[in-house]
Parts: sequence; C-alpha cells; structure tokens
Amino acid sequence: MSTVYDCSVPRDRADGLQAAASAVRAGQLVVIPTDTVYGIGSDAFSLSAVNSLLAAKERGPDMPVGVLVGSWSTIDGLVLSVPLQARKLIEAFWPGDLSIVLRHAPSLSWDLGHTKGTVMVRMPLHPVALELLRETGPMAVSSANRSGMPPAATVDQAREQLGDAVRVYLDGGPSGDPVPSTIVDLTGDDPLVLREGAVRLEAVAEALGVEVGRAG
Repeated sequence: MSTVYDCSVPRDRADGLQAAASAVRAGQLVVIPTDTVYGIGSDAFSLSAVNSLLAAKERGPDMPVGVLVGSWSTIDGLVLSVPLQARKLIEAFWPGDLSIVLRHAPSLSWDLGHTKGTVMVRMPLHPVALELLRETGPMAVSSANRSGMPPAATVDQAREQLGDAVRVYLDGGPSGDPVPSTIVDLTGDDPLVLREGAVRLEAVAEALGVEVGRAG
C-alpha cells in the first residue's frame, strides 16, 4: 500500500521525507519531485531495489538507470576519476538539469543495468529531492512512468502509472514543462551530448570552452 505526502505542508513534508528515507533503506521504491520531471527512485546499491525499479517501469537492464546525488562532493566516491571537464560542468550547471556520464569506480558493488562500466550522475535543483538525497545518499532514479508512456509532471500522473509498486510518493506540485535533463558523455576522447534537453548544446560548449559534438 502506497502513501502520498503533500510536501507543501511542513508537517507532511517532514513525515514524508522520513517515510521516504526509511523506504529507500528498506529496498522499496519512492517517487520524488525533481527540477525536470517526477522520478522513481531506489537505493542505488541494492540490486533487488534497482530490479524492482526496472520492473515497475516495465523495462529491462538494456536501458540503465542514472544516479542522483545530493552534493557536488558525492560524485568523487562514485567514479573512477572526475576530469577537469566534469568539474567545469558541475560548477556551471549543478544543481540543475544536466547529467554527466563518467566511468564508475570499479570497487562499487552495484548493478544499474547494462552501463558498460559507466554511470550517469546528476544533482537536481529541487529542495525536496536534495533533502532526501542528503539523508539516503546516492539514489538510482529514472522518470516516474512506465516504459513508452509520457513522463509524469505531477504526482497523480506518477501514481496512475506506477500504483502500489511505489511505497512513498512525495508530492511537490506540478513540475512544469516535462523537459528532460541534457546528457553529456565524458567517457570518450571528446565530450558528446547524448541528449539535448533543458540545457542547450551551446551552453555546454561555452562552459567547457571547446566544441561539443552531438550523438547521432
């Protein structure tokens, strides 16, 4: 049975954040508001929880899950190294709607899908998401929708698609235009925009001071 908490009400917000943190630690799923669209999240280091997330979305490991973090410094413990280009993007766009793909630290015991040794990391610009992430640590998070369906811009849209597969829903109000984050891959010789979303390619190139290619 799932529970919805209205984060516009201070007491409900506090109770909801506590319930969501407990659910994540127990390997259950939560839905959270972010600065792009609503996300469905779990403990990034729990294989069973990530598998439950993929099952709730009705998609397989061929579409791996990204990771949200609650601070700049968290990324240092997740990746093999943080190159200068990543630092520039973090300083320019975090917290915000830009995701960075890097080689993950080989010592980490996680399975986010068929990532080929990489991880996509983002720090969202949303107070509810950040407060939860600072309590739980890194979370595996994907858009709160079933595969092939529109991403949820409200908690009601998320509940319609995901139902009781999710233990806790945190209602942060409408997310606005459901524009996804921009994804920049820094695992190759040159930066590559895999998906142009809320942050324009030109802004990425300006922050890096180099020409940036686009996938496809």
